[in-house]
Parts: sequence; C-alpha cells; structure tokens
Amino acid sequence: MKIVDILSEDLIIPELAAKSRDTVIRELVDRIARVRPRVSPDGAVQVLVAREDIGSTGVGHGLAIPHAKLSSLDGAVACFARSVGGVDFAARDGRPCFLFLALLAPEGNAGIHLKALARASRLFKEPAFLQALRNAAADQVWSLIRDKDAELG
Repeated sequence: MKIVDILSEDLIIPELAAKSRDTVIRELVDRIARVRPRVSPDGAVQVLVAREDIGSTGVGHGLAIPHAKLSSLDGAVACFARSVGGVDFAARDGRPCFLFLALLAPEGNAGIHLKALARASRLFKEPAFLQALRNAAADQVWSLIRDKDAELG
C-alpha cells in the first residue's frame, strides 16, 4: 500500500485553523467527510479522540498520526494537515506537533489499518522530510508527499 492510495490532493489542509488536539481532529475529520460523504463526522471524531485518550499518537519530530477504525468505511482514507504555530498533542518528545496525518480504516480489517500505519511510518520517518513539509509552499505539500511516496517504491 502506498499513501497515495488513501490520500489525495483534496485531502491536504496546508494551514490548519485548529489550536487544540480535539479541534485538530475535528478539522481533519471534516475534510475527510467532505471528500468521503459516507464518513460520519461525529463518529470519526469520537473514535479518534478515544484513541488519543488511550495514548497520544504524537510520535515526535513535530508529527502526529491520529488513527482509528470506523465501521462506515469500506477502505482506508487519510488526511494530511499542517499547523504553522504548532499544537500541543502530548507528543512523546514533549514538543508541539506541526504535521498531522489522520488515518481511518474499516473496522474488522486490521490488515489495511496496519499497512497504512506502516507506510505512514516509513514515509514520515526522516526529520529532513518533515522539515521540508513544514517549510513548503501550500501548493507544494501534495507533490512532496506524492514524490516521496513514489521514491519509497
């Protein structure tokens, strides 16, 4: 699985308005629901917030990957967003998060969920790439992600 299989240019938010963990999740979900109308915004927010309450998905280096399973999905979907000022997401390194990749996968299909998480981990593991995403012009974010995804094969 490649990230471009579940993420598209219309699922990129180059500048989040949100300033807190829960409003970041809401903004990501609202974008997903606009593109994938079968996604219940309230249901998706609920499962993502519940997952964050178990433990933060802020993995460090300014990146968070909120993820959960949703019964209304028949395939995985992702939404990528940037925050200029950063958001306290209770990341492991104690620093604010600036980059967010929300992943939603169908309930009952752990394989697709794990494949999406594994690909995201590979794609966003290099601090230099994360910095490039933070510094990129809004219209360059999608091409950076798409090109990096292709480079990984």
